[in-house]
Amino acid sequence: MQELITYIAKALVDNPDDVQVSVTEEDDTIVVDLTVAKDDLGKVIGKQGRTARAMRSLLTAAAGKEDKKSRLNILE
Repeated sequence: MQELITYIAKALVDNPDDVQVSVTEEDDTIVVDLTVAKDDLGKVIGKQGRTARAMRSLLTAAAGKEDKKSRLNILE
């Protein structure tokens, strides 16, 4: 899942070297923290949050294969 979010985020931003993804697991929930450069934050979120929502949907589908829940946090 870390590779999935990293790949998507690096494709969206202008500064792919600033993309950092960390994954932690809490009970049955996979928590993914995505950190990007401040200038790229809008590109990752997208208009009205559509890009972020799409990334969360993909993460939910990937976590569902492992019978787990997922949460994506987009940080500055």
